[in-house]
Amino acid sequence: QVQLVESGGGLVQPGGSLRLSCAASGFTFSIYAMSWYRQAPGKEREFVATISSVDSTTTYADSVKGRFTISRDNAKNTVYLQMDSLKPEDTAVYYCNARWATLRYWGQGTQVTVSS
Repeated sequence: QVQLVESGGGLVQPGGSLRLSCAASGFTFSIYAMSWYRQAPGKEREFVATISSVDSTTTYADSVKGRFTISRDNAKNTVYLQMDSLKPEDTAVYYCNARWATLRYWGQGTQVTVSS
């Protein structure tokens, strides 16, 4: 059974940091590209960052470049999103995504709220 379980969300003040984790099971994690997406209230889900399976190449949305860092630990079947210098506009539900060929898996999401 495929599972992607996000954790690490919460309430943080502007300028603060959070580290999200996504624990994967039920598939061969190391061959999947892993990504983070987010969805703010009333908005479409949007891409945040991705890390490849082969050489851990990373790509970021312009809105988070320089502030967020995606990484993966294949030994732990986990992908991370380090979020620094958080802004109120980063408030959203953050989703983990696994992608390989035509296969796509999603986690249930974790809420991140940036507010003073």
